[in-house]
Order: sequence, then structure tokens, then C-alpha cells
Amino acid sequence: MAQAREREQDLILIAPNAKPAVAKIIDFKKFLYQEEKKLKEAKKGIKKSIVKDIKLSLFIASGDLERLEHKGKEFLEEGNQVRLNLTLKGREMGKKYMAIELVKKFIASLGDVNISKEPRVEGRVIRAVVSRKK
Repeated sequence: MAQAREREQDLILIAPNAKPAVAKIIDFKKFLYQEEKKLKEAKKGIKKSIVKDIKLSLFIASGDLERLEHKGKEFLEEGNQVRLNLTLKGREMGKKYMAIELVKKFIASLGDVNISKEPRVEGRVIRAVVSRKK
């Protein structure tokens, strides 16, 4: 402690359970700054998952459906989540069962995926969220 006072630095206990206990004389503010830098470097390698939207309609053409399936697979390969939105318009509201089946069929066409949120009716929209299996 006397040496730390002479140098005008801090005495930090590194391993208190060791015999003898290990302590270090350093500038504590500099130590905190370096620890913060290490945490920032560690976070750089982590990629955040982005949610991509795909909009469907009840009476979608087969070519359009294939194009959207391709896009969905592409989004999943990039590591993103895919949110499926199927909006019902007018008299389509009476055919909710058909819309849910279409969404389930679309999910099955994406291949082996995790279903984060099952297809569910939310007003005029049927939503589901899928992500790729790890």
C-alpha cells in the first residue's frame, strides 16, 4: 500500500482467494478504460439478427409465391429472421382458414426452420415469424 501511495496509483486485488493473495499497482481509470475497450472488441464479432418482412396475399400467383420463397430462403441463409404478413382485404376476411393454410404451406416450403411465432390472426393480418435452425 505504501508503494501505491508513493506512485500515486491504486492497489487492486487481482486474486483474493490465492495464497498469497495477488495484488497489482495500476491506475484504476486506465484499467477500466482497457476493460471497456476489450468488451467493445468482443461485441464487434457478434451479428445482430435483423427481421425481414415478406408480404403475401391470399390469391397470390404461383410465380410470385416461388419468388417470395426464394427471397425468404435467401434471408434465412443470411442469418435474418423472416416475418410473414398476409393481409386480408374485403371478403377475404371470411376465408381466414385458407390464409392460415397458405402461410403454413409457405413456411413448409422454406425448409427446415424454427417457427418463432406461429401463424396467428391479428385483425386483418395473419403474422408468423420464422428463423433458421442452428
